[in-house]
Amino acid sequence: MSRILPHLLLVAMLWFGLGWGVGSSSAAETATFEVVARDGRLLPERLEVPAGVKLKLTLRNEGKTPVEFENLDLRVEKVLAPNAASFVVIHPLKPGSYRFVDEFHAETGSMLLIAK
Repeated sequence: MSRILPHLLLVAMLWFGLGWGVGSSSAAETATFEVVARDGRLLPERLEVPAGVKLKLTLRNEGKTPVEFENLDLRVEKVLAPNAASFVVIHPLKPGSYRFVDEFHAETGSMLLIAK
């Protein structure tokens, strides 16, 4: 037993230190928003989100051509086939504006994400 105790303590410290043993607080700190690509546009064109919390953007391509949803400053890039869906997770943002574009429809496909 004396040999196992240090290993158990190490596992317990890792478990709680990494947040694995702390209920579902991370789920409460993630805000989810939907973004739809349709006819060369990203909808909504303006999205207000809370600053300082992790964001999950669910993405749906309702168009007939592929889209590439991206913001290179935030290191977000996702390609979606027609009628496909996916998501991206974004680290907590500082207050400010962040422009996302559909690289395949750059003239018309943009969304301004505003963190407040």
